[in-house]
Amino acid sequence: MKSTNIKDNFRPMTIILSQMAQLDDLVPLFDAYRVFYKQDSNLKQAKRFLEDRLIKKDSIIYIAYIDDIPVGFTQLYPSFSSVSMSKIYVLNDLYVKSNYRGSRIGQELIQTAKNLCITHNYKGLALQTANNNPAQHLYERLEFNKDSDLHYFWTNNKT
Repeated sequence: MKSTNIKDNFRPMTIILSQMAQLDDLVPLFDAYRVFYKQDSNLKQAKRFLEDRLIKKDSIIYIAYIDDIPVGFTQLYPSFSSVSMSKIYVLNDLYVKSNYRGSRIGQELIQTAKNLCITHNYKGLALQTANNNPAQHLYERLEFNKDSDLHYFWTNNKT
């Protein structure tokens, strides 16, 4: 299990590659993420969905902790760019608990995803978000390029 330790205002933040041991910590974060996007809360279904992702290993989920409290996560799905004939990750989900926003958690989760692309020589990260999502400024600050459909893509310039 990989982890990254970051000091945030003197409070240690740890980002862990999620395994089944983190499932119970992920479920309420994932459910809150879905509620943020106007879906009904459903902890049972959220648990089943995440458990399936972890068992099948068809996504990569990083979870962030501050003082051993789960505060955010990101979920990546492997994909391909046919035009460049390269592998990419789709940054499908990014969520930080509301009372922890503005604490660099989202930034560090995205940087962890970028580092994964660099390590595995993937082309980059693709993401799509709601046109009123306040995190857009974060994506742009972290070198994602916006197109007219509010799609973003970060390019790994190290390849």
